[in-house]
Amino acid sequence: MTKKHLITCSVIIVLVIISTLNIYSAMGSKTVVEPAVKPVINVPALAFKTVNFVPKSIAAENDFSFANEALPINDASVKRKLQRSLVKHNFRNVRTNILQTKALQLFPIIEPILKAYGIPDDFKYIPLVESGLCEGTSARGAKGIWQFMPGTARTYGLKVRDGVDERMNTRKSTIAACKYIKELYVEFNSWTLAAAAYNNGENQIERAINRQNEDNYFLMHLNGETAAYVYNIIAMKQIISQPGKYGYKTYLKPNELFAYN
Repeated sequence: MTKKHLITCSVIIVLVIISTLNIYSAMGSKTVVEPAVKPVINVPALAFKTVNFVPKSIAAENDFSFANEALPINDASVKRKLQRSLVKHNFRNVRTNILQTKALQLFPIIEPILKAYGIPDDFKYIPLVESGLCEGTSARGAKGIWQFMPGTARTYGLKVRDGVDERMNTRKSTIAACKYIKELYVEFNSWTLAAAAYNNGENQIERAINRQNEDNYFLMHLNGETAAYVYNIIAMKQIISQPGKYGYKTYLKPNELFAYN
């Protein structure tokens, strides 16, 4: 065989090998390789979009109340305090979507207990104002969604000792809160004053009543936190129960939330 024939045969062999490799490569290309990192699926949460909201027409509203006690919104001071609370509880300050998500989870526990003790449903908004429905501990030692101090918690039947703290139990702490609130109502014969006393203590509210000869919470002069307390509850009630009215547009309906859990 000549040198020329050897070169020609070598070329043919190389071409055959390449062709064979290409065939196997084509067959192997059908194999699907899983990606090393799985794509992230964003589960819908209760989401809102907002507009700048400044309540300008509250004087014309008749639905501002707490526990069926209407606000005297014709009073300029009352109107101003209510307006301030509504603005304070805007989306950027309180993250209303997060609070509403928590409310949807905890209100079904809280509501029937309030009803069983004969306490108005509006009191379910107190934990939103007190703790944002979180179970953290305040600088003064109050803990749980109802923000009980250790001594008060024990007075109303909660166990607070090493390794056990029933202030963190939503059902048990709500029962304790109901017992306390019921006592405050019996003392003051006003749900509004009962709420104020829950914030500031019955002794402080009783002294303020005697000193001012006034038992209408909305007309009393109280410390800054307590003076705003019931207004904040009312604002929270309005914004949580009617988000669309106050500049929040819900993307996901409340009854759709649990479909994604």
